[in-house]
Amino acid sequence: MAVREIRLFGDPVLRSATDPIDSVNDSVHALVRDLLDTVALAGRAGVAANQIGVGRRAFSFNIDGRLGYILNPVLAETRGEPALVDEACLSVPGFGYPRLRYPWARVTGTNLAGEPIELSGDGLMAQALQHETDHLDGRVYVEGLDPLTKRQAMREIRESDWFQR
Repeated sequence: MAVREIRLFGDPVLRSATDPIDSVNDSVHALVRDLLDTVALAGRAGVAANQIGVGRRAFSFNIDGRLGYILNPVLAETRGEPALVDEACLSVPGFGYPRLRYPWARVTGTNLAGEPIELSGDGLMAQALQHETDHLDGRVYVEGLDPLTKRQAMREIRESDWFQR
């Protein structure tokens, strides 16, 4: 359908937990098409529905040549010792900071046919699954930074050209 504009940090839609998708209708099909079109651009690993201004529980991913989506994802399992990984976000353009993430993650949810699906992986997939479910819970990754890094990040973000005062 369309590549949608990404909402930027400071937009209230990013701070609100999304609503579950109770039934699949034309608007949900359109949302999934828009999520897939939006994440398919080069350099994008994941897009949550609220990042395109839709308060519904869905995200798309584009990792290692695998393009997909999930409805009503729940972070079901993480494994390993959390480690610092460099992380960035389309809603916080131009910045990246080290963030603790588990090295393996699994989410459960459904597809458009209402069938249960599961996504899991390590590395970038694990990071994306955690990052996107955080978005759907109303959290942006900078909120999980260690206090010193978060203070620096917030100062840099507030000084950026795109930040809405």
